[in-house]
Amino acid sequence: MIRPLEGIRVVNIAINLPGPLAAYRLGQFGAEVLKIEPPSGDPLKAACPAYYEHLSGGQETVVLDLKSDGDRSTLDEFLATADLLLTAQRTGALQRLGLDWETLHRRFPTLCHAALVAFPAPQEERPGHDLNFQALSGLIEPPHIPRTLVADLGAAEQLVSAALALFLGRARTGEAGYAAVSIAEAGESFAMPVHYGLTVEGPLSGALPAYGLYRAKEGYVALAALEAHFLKRLMEAYDLMVVSHEALEALFLTRTAGEWETWALEENLPLVAVRDPFSGTPTP
Repeated sequence: MIRPLEGIRVVNIAINLPGPLAAYRLGQFGAEVLKIEPPSGDPLKAACPAYYEHLSGGQETVVLDLKSDGDRSTLDEFLATADLLLTAQRTGALQRLGLDWETLHRRFPTLCHAALVAFPAPQEERPGHDLNFQALSGLIEPPHIPRTLVADLGAAEQLVSAALALFLGRARTGEAGYAAVSIAEAGESFAMPVHYGLTVEGPLSGALPAYGLYRAKEGYVALAALEAHFLKRLMEAYDLMVVSHEALEALFLTRTAGEWETWALEENLPLVAVRDPFSGTPTP
């Protein structure tokens, strides 16, 4: 993998998921990441130790109490040689710690700052978590809890993009910069296919027979033959005169999901077996 950020030093004081995930991704690009954790630790470690260890891989972790003058001075020593500070604290908390952008830029003029905030201005102090952001974006179907953390994961990737843009801007102008990424807005951006109807009424809503889920002899298959040449190949292989939900339902019941996936690999068709998220095997 290309590692264009080798030589870049990142200090991350964000805990939970989106900030550490962004730091991990920057590390994949070659950045040297130092994670600062509070004495109470990162809540992600208690909630999901394996995921925490995955995201912490290749990083140095230092425990500091940033409300302590001595530990706060230690952080300043790290920032003096860093290229980027990642934060996920509320604006008011950063100001109390002297880590707001104006103070940072005055003290460390070459340091960039990428900040995760829950909501955009003027609601920077409003608290929230992924469940709140997905609910606001219309991505939840009560009473079901979302299967994954769309807003958090999306915000992490947007934070990485913001950091890369800051590095590019500094390289071009010589000036360090600041960028704020709102997790609520990230959730909203991932809800756009729903809001515009693409996945509700449009071609990706299941209305098209060639794009949907079908029960197999065992398990389910996910077919996404949107392009005409894929659909033609499927029709020719099984002498289908017309493609309908009913015709495909009858066809896929003749083999197991695993057998269909093997066949699709041989035929270069976009069809896979639906897998269990824990075992990775086709669902029964």
